[in-house]
Amino acid sequence: MKNILPLLMIFLLASCGGGNKQSVDAVIESKNLESIRAKKTELVTEQNLIKQEIKKLDIVIAQLDQGKKIPLITTFKLEASDFKHFLELQGNVTTKDLLMIYPEYSGVLTNVYVKEGQKVRKGEVLAKIDDGGLSQQLAQLKIQAELAKTTFERQERLWDQKIGSEIQYLQAKSNYESQYQAIAQLEQQVAKTVVTAPFSGTIDDVLTEQGSVVMPGQSQLMRIVNLDNMYIVTDVPEKYIANITRNKNVEVEFPILGKKVDSKVRQVSDFINPDNRTFKVEISIPNKEKSIKPNLTAKLKINDYSNESALLIPQGIISENASGEQYIYVITDKGGDEEAKAKKIVIETGLTQGDFIEVTKGLETGDEIILEGARSVNDGQKVKIINQES
Repeated sequence: MKNILPLLMIFLLASCGGGNKQSVDAVIESKNLESIRAKKTELVTEQNLIKQEIKKLDIVIAQLDQGKKIPLITTFKLEASDFKHFLELQGNVTTKDLLMIYPEYSGVLTNVYVKEGQKVRKGEVLAKIDDGGLSQQLAQLKIQAELAKTTFERQERLWDQKIGSEIQYLQAKSNYESQYQAIAQLEQQVAKTVVTAPFSGTIDDVLTEQGSVVMPGQSQLMRIVNLDNMYIVTDVPEKYIANITRNKNVEVEFPILGKKVDSKVRQVSDFINPDNRTFKVEISIPNKEKSIKPNLTAKLKINDYSNESALLIPQGIISENASGEQYIYVITDKGGDEEAKAKKIVIETGLTQGDFIEVTKGLETGDEIILEGARSVNDGQKVKIINQES
């Protein structure tokens, strides 16, 4: 560089004042307009020639100068990868087998046969209400019904032998049938005085003590729960209705329990709530250890989008121009000295996964993307690769 500059100065002096050419001052003193114009044209021509020579020297300097400043970058080669996007929501645990038991008959609660925490089977007797004498009435009706049955059977045999009148036969039959209808009705009333388990489960709480007067639909007797058939309910925004379907994979986390389980969407509602524009989704929950309780809060990650050959890049290398277009830089013309050119590529992006985002348009598998130094290069600028990451 130091040897080239003196040569350039000598060349300029020789071009401007050397030889037998008339000096600028001499031409001006001559006051000859034609001579002055001719001298100006001569100097302009020489100036253009000098600029061309300087450009040639700059090219040689750029090739020979080992201390030139070229941006240092790192790159990575774009490869297709498995991409799964998860919609993050919050839900509550519930079960259809959670019930508050109410009496169906008014009276005194004479017996409570279970206690809190006791496991019961479906149909097992839990409590008894005083029937107010209905049992005795039922017993009397059954005796009367037996008599009516015997009378009817005898009258039927006589009628078959054409003995007696038809009206006697019909009266005996009507009396017999009405007696058994009355028995069935009274048995239904008596059955309401016996409280049974609607399903198998655990008595979670006994709310009414023995000896209390209870009323249908008012007095809470006890609460029964079954923790086997647990599920989570959550509200999903309507814009995901095409992506959230049955059997979609779900990652469920219970922060309070420090527990995570994998599950699937078991039910998707067909109704969109007009108040908040959401639809309900149910996620089944395995609960062998019985540690998951109703109304427990859960964090959900529902897999709403998957692509086995997605092109993912770090979000931090993406820039945006004044038109709102997103772009990144790739390298081209890579040489053996690890020098290349930066090329600006406009891209279109999709969903994100952590610090990465899917590129839907603009890139192809095998493109070498500028990673570190992506925001300090320009389109067409020469760069030097110091590391290619995997």
